[in-house]
Amino acid sequence: MTPNINTIIKDHVTLTVRCLDRLYLQGYMPKLQTSGGLCYFLRDHLGQPIPSPALFRPMHDRFVSAVTAFATDQAVPLITFESGQDKDALAATHRAAFTRPEGVVFVGVAQEKMRAFKAHKRRLPQGGVTFDFTRQPVAVNHYYFYMQDRDWGPAFLKIGTYVPYPIKICLNGHEWVKQQLRRAQITFTSLDNGFLTCADPVRLQTICDQLGPRDIQQFFDRWSHCLPWPVRPEDRLAGYDHRVTLCQVEISLTQIFDRPVQGRHFFEAVIRENLDLGRPDRVRLLFPRRLTRRTPPPAYGYRTRIITDGVEPSLHIEYKHSHLK
Repeated sequence: MTPNINTIIKDHVTLTVRCLDRLYLQGYMPKLQTSGGLCYFLRDHLGQPIPSPALFRPMHDRFVSAVTAFATDQAVPLITFESGQDKDALAATHRAAFTRPEGVVFVGVAQEKMRAFKAHKRRLPQGGVTFDFTRQPVAVNHYYFYMQDRDWGPAFLKIGTYVPYPIKICLNGHEWVKQQLRRAQITFTSLDNGFLTCADPVRLQTICDQLGPRDIQQFFDRWSHCLPWPVRPEDRLAGYDHRVTLCQVEISLTQIFDRPVQGRHFFEAVIRENLDLGRPDRVRLLFPRRLTRRTPPPAYGYRTRIITDGVEPSLHIEYKHSHLK
């Protein structure tokens, strides 16, 4: 009798783990998101009579100098990324040689697009000039701080060098859980991104469930006061500081089979019980839906794909902006 999905999971799964996986966050300064907010910052906070774009360069140069001094003082490599370079591969090489429990592994520099402020001169009726600002896409340098964190393990934080100084943070929930298991001295076998075995599966899942917003905020608060920062401490005290918001969250369900062949049985059962279309290299299932101009379909339509590459099959389900793999 051919086993179904429930039977395979019930009888042949040795470890099940549900955990937050990759977390992509954005940092922004609420007070510097509009032209009016920027003008207030330049004129009323900094005390400049005219909110001029000429004030941007000194702020930019101060931040760049602070990063250079930080890299020199901490003996941290400062690397300019080449176009098309694999940043993750380079980071892996430097991480392998990093021996401290916590610290900045290296700092990378890359020119990327961001939405910065463009100035427009305006003459005043009573004489003199002032400036208005609009948000425009521009290519500027960004600093990538690759660090090893005591709570999160490998992570990186990216900062744009021009106002309003956007931030991107990449964290991994599995790495956070691994750090907690090490502290609790619970033995486990690690996968590249997950767990193969654990001496205490119940405790493992409990720790996974404990990961929350406070842990993310603590990471940001700690590193934003350790790294060179684009605004001064007095600016931050006046409310010109970043807030962190979730940009993308990946949630992982890991199930480890007692034998590799059960993975093949599971995948074939998924095809058989859900699509019932045999074992082709690629299957497309259209989702009927009434379309209007306001609800255009994705570029390649609504579809379910089953792709087999060698012995590592994968199932992709796509709908609107959602992608399940």
